[in-house]
Amino acid sequence: MRLSETSKIDIAASARSEPDSTGSAAAGVSSPLSTRPLLSVIVPLFNERHNVLEILSRVQAVDVEKEIVMVDDASTDGTREILKQEIEGRYPNVLVLYHEENSGKGASIRTALPSVKGKVTIIQDGDLEYDPQDYTVILEAFRQADVDAVYGSRFANGWPRMKIMNRIVNRLLAWMVRVLFGTQMTDEATCYKAVKTEVLQSIPLTCKRFEFCPEVTAKLLRRRHKIVEVPITYEARSIAQGKKIRWTDGVAAIWTLLKFRFVRF
Repeated sequence: MRLSETSKIDIAASARSEPDSTGSAAAGVSSPLSTRPLLSVIVPLFNERHNVLEILSRVQAVDVEKEIVMVDDASTDGTREILKQEIEGRYPNVLVLYHEENSGKGASIRTALPSVKGKVTIIQDGDLEYDPQDYTVILEAFRQADVDAVYGSRFANGWPRMKIMNRIVNRLLAWMVRVLFGTQMTDEATCYKAVKTEVLQSIPLTCKRFEFCPEVTAKLLRRRHKIVEVPITYEARSIAQGKKIRWTDGVAAIWTLLKFRFVRF
């Protein structure tokens, strides 16, 4: 059943200014929607030529009013050419932005944020680990009182297949959120972070790589925004299949949670 903006979800929306320029680091090639959609989907991309058309198809298939902002982070495998030849200008609800230099996932999200205008913004990795059909259950959770962010938890219904070190790091990050911020959370590092757009755009992000996740979590909680979790499906991919996060990103996530628990911003 389709989620309509008026009848299926009630999200407070306040007036805001038109999107800022994306700056010299990125250039848009198609116009964003002229009316405000329910959902904005930010898709950071780096070397995803095998997945970029499929992930776009899966996102478009979700029966939710949406806009999609795809950011190519200076891919070298042909992703950029696919975006230019097969995507840009072909979809009225898709905006494509480009980085001239590889800057990281966090930088790609920051590039996209000034352009989004949906009531809620969600992050969608360019691979196929996460199922966009879970958008509906995530959006439904915004019906709860005072919810500003909804995280799709991979672990709410048990542990999916993944490497043991990934499990350990994910458990550690969830424990740190509980200890540092007094908030119960099963999956701090999930890609599926949906946040009311005005809230997300108000947060002064500094992330460049995968530290977007702990930074936005810490800053949401420091500002006393309510985060709830809902279970989602997840299918991990291997490094051979293109997974880019490394053990060093786990260390960076731990440091980021610690830093933004105490540092003023």
